[in-house]
Formats: sequence, C-alpha cells, structure tokens
Amino acid sequence: MHCSCVRQTELPHTSPLFADVLYRPDRAAAFYGNRLHDIDAVLTAAREVEFPAEKRAALVAALRLQNPETPSLELLAQPGTVAVVTGQQVGLFSGPAYTIYKALTAVKVAETLSARGVPAVPVFWLATEDHDFAEVNHVWVFDSDHRPAKLEMRRSAAAQPVGEVALATPPVRELRAHLRGLPFGEEVTDAVEECYRPGNTMGNAFGELLRKLLGHFDVLQVNPMLPAFRELAAPCLRAAVEAMPDLTTGLLARNEELKAAGYHAQVHVEDHTSLVFLLENGRRLALRRHGREYVLNGPRLQPEELLARAASLSPNALLRPVVQDSMLPTAAYVGGPAEVAYLAQSEIIYRELLGRMPVAIPRTGFTLLDERSDKLLARYGLTLPDFFHGEEVLRERISAKLVPPQLQTAIHETTTTLEAALARLEAEVAPFDPTLGIALERSGRKIRYQLGKIERKTGREALRRDARAARDAASLYGLIYPERHLQERIYSILPFLAKQGLDLAAQLYRAVDLECPDHRLVVL
Repeated sequence: MHCSCVRQTELPHTSPLFADVLYRPDRAAAFYGNRLHDIDAVLTAAREVEFPAEKRAALVAALRLQNPETPSLELLAQPGTVAVVTGQQVGLFSGPAYTIYKALTAVKVAETLSARGVPAVPVFWLATEDHDFAEVNHVWVFDSDHRPAKLEMRRSAAAQPVGEVALATPPVRELRAHLRGLPFGEEVTDAVEECYRPGNTMGNAFGELLRKLLGHFDVLQVNPMLPAFRELAAPCLRAAVEAMPDLTTGLLARNEELKAAGYHAQVHVEDHTSLVFLLENGRRLALRRHGREYVLNGPRLQPEELLARAASLSPNALLRPVVQDSMLPTAAYVGGPAEVAYLAQSEIIYRELLGRMPVAIPRTGFTLLDERSDKLLARYGLTLPDFFHGEEVLRERISAKLVPPQLQTAIHETTTTLEAALARLEAEVAPFDPTLGIALERSGRKIRYQLGKIERKTGREALRRDARAARDAASLYGLIYPERHLQERIYSILPFLAKQGLDLAAQLYRAVDLECPDHRLVVL
C-alpha cells in the first residue's frame, strides 16, 4: 500500500469555509470558538470537559444496552475519560464509504489523545432519528469492471425515523450478483446478509454491519432512539426550548457573519425555525415556531407542553451535535465538509447551552485504487483532477496517448506553424486596416477551432481502434469518479472489501494521518 496526496481545494465543490478550516484555520477559527483543528486544541478541550459522575454512570448504563463489554466501555466509565465522536445516517449496507473513514479518523484521534496522557474512546453516533428515507434507502456498488450499480430498497416510510424502519426485502441478492466476480464477494455478501435480515431495523442492521467492518477497532455506538438515550437528551432539549427565541436570533446573526466573511450558511434558518421535531406515534413531525407557540400541522403547542415532552423531542441538524455532546464527554467531533460547516452555525448554540464546544476535526478522505488501475493512470499520464471534467474529456485525454507519434508530431508542427503565420499576418494587417485585423482575429479563432477538432477526432479514432484503451477509460472512470461524484461519496465500502478482503479497514487505518489535511490516493 502506498499513498499520495491531492489538496482538497483541487476537489470539486470544496467550499471556501471548509478550505479555510483545512489550510487557513486562523481565518475560520472565530466560528469554532477560536479553536483550530489540531491535537493540541483537542487536548485543551478535553481538559475543559466537566462530566459529573452520575451522568457518566447513566451514559455507560445506556451504552451497555447496545454495546458489548469492551475495553472502551470500561475506560469510558472511568473519571476523566473523554469521547471522540463521529456519526452518520444509517444508510443501506453501511452507506457511503466515507462512513468508515469517519470512524477510522475518530479511532486515530482517540488513540493519539490516549498516548498524550488523556484517556479517550471513539464513539459512533447512529443517526437513527432522521426521517428522510430517500437519503438512506439506496447504495451504490460496482462489479469487476467497475460498472456503477444502484441498489435500492423500495417502501414507504413517510416521516418515520429511518432507524426504526423494518427491513422487508433488502437487495442482498442484487448485491451478491454485482460482487460475485470479485475475490471476496461471497464473504462480504454473507456478512451483509447476516445483518440486513428481514425483520431487523435499518438502525440495528447498520450498527451490526459497522461492528463487523470495524472488527479490529473498539468503537462504541449510540442509538439516540433508545429510551435511555432519550432521557439523557431531555435536559438539553428542555434548555433549547426555553432559549429558542434567543438561539434563533443568534443563528440569524451568525448566518450574516458567515456571509460577510465570504462563506455560506449550510443550514437555512428563519424566524420561525424551531430547531426541534416531535416524535409522536412512530413519526418525526416538524414544528414551526410562532412567537412563543409551536405549530404542529395545525394544532398549537405552548412551550410548557414541549418542556413536559422533552424526551419525545428530536433535534434538527444544528441542535443535534449540541444534544449529542450534552450526553457525552466529547473533546472532538470528526465530520465531513457539510458537518464541519454545520458546526460554524452550531457554535452559537454550544455557547448558550453547554458553555463549551468540542474541536471540529475533518475526517480523512480517500480514493482507493488497485494496482492495475494505478498502472493505467501512469500509462496514460492521468491525475485525479483529470476525472472531474467528465468521462468524454477523460476519453479524449486517453485517446491522445494513442495517436501515432509521427501523426502527433505533424499535428503539433502544423499548429506551431499556423500560430506563427497568423501572428505575422496580424502584425501586418492591423496597422493597414484595424477592421481587417478584427476579421482576421475572428477567422483565426475558427481556424484554430477546426484544427483542434481534427486533433480530437484523430484521438477518438485511435481510441475506437484500441478497444482495450476504451475499456480502460470506462473502468477508470467508473472506479474513480462514478456518476460525476468522488468515489468515497457514492460507493459503499462493500465492493472495496470484496476486492481486498474484510481486513481493509485495518489497512486504511495506517493511512490516516492527522497532520495531513489533504485527500489521499491509496493504492492497495
């Protein structure tokens, strides 16, 4: 295994805020409690965590309901132990590959803190409360030719917390068919089938599979839908309801501050934003705030009613991390670009409700390659950014390498001669008649376009004649930038496990480097 790096700013859709968090953290620090994302900052944050013994005991008791007795659980029960938290929606078949990368980064941070004298454990928050089933009911995989395939579990789950959706016909058979040509395809599918069995829930299945995939690591899991965790969350939710008008005002001001700094607010906030949902009759219902009252599909609720039902409230994206860290002795939170952006807004809520905020640590990002794909990149002189312009542009780039050298030389010489001739003619024509100079400039652009068109057609013809190169282009694009997305954002980790084996997470852990903010290309 070897690694190379690509700056995150070379990746598509990297926001200015996330870029500054990574490479110019002093510019963004004010939105994160003036904390930079390094281990020294986490050590400082860890020493500020005050977690009463009775709260720690209740937390450990709740964790025992869904976690086996492990060293991490024993360590968390001890005074002074902090948590390094990450999490993800409970997507089908473990969701996107970056789910695993988040967990590995959290493990690395916890291990580093422990080595520096602050006992720490990694914790994975299962986002079982979310109710957008369409976001979690599908997964992308690939076959031995790196052809992308979308697997989907179809059923209605309107407004129901996704973690409690019962599995009916999870697409395990389709998964097996797509992974069949890969060395460990059957082994991986068997592991998935054990977890995603009919009658199990999305939340339980996700947690069980995550535990299998991270078998080398002792990561505690939190399912916030369990009654014990709902009771732990209730005090923070009550405080949020009581402070809601001030929180909304603060968030609106923070959004303007972000805008003034050249950033954007990840989560839209309005005067009537309530920050909470109501869990009722198996559904997660949106609440809108009007003055002191909360509107629930017509009926109006007074704050006192919500305070009495705090254990049935569910936080939105901005309040969720604060509720999470009210329940845990969190020193650092590991998140992706969107989650790090959430925290720039959530800092307002942290300050008001907790008086402290964990350090935001961006997760490690990976693009995984096999040795054959790495050799193809070298053969065609390709880099990761070459894939971000679409498959057709990639094919043209590859095809250019297939044009016979003699023909390439002829095209290059013709282009050079043409440019020199046009430059000479323009120098003579412009002084004679400026209008003729403008016409010549326009004609020159057309000539250059036509010559470039011939060059592109020559490359496409070479690619057509070389069927292997055409297959190489499709295979590389399907692996590295499927459906015009970064590999880690669309594919599940499953096809990579099917290629490399179930110990892949242990291999990738060695490539997590907390000192390097770049995206990492890993050749396995």
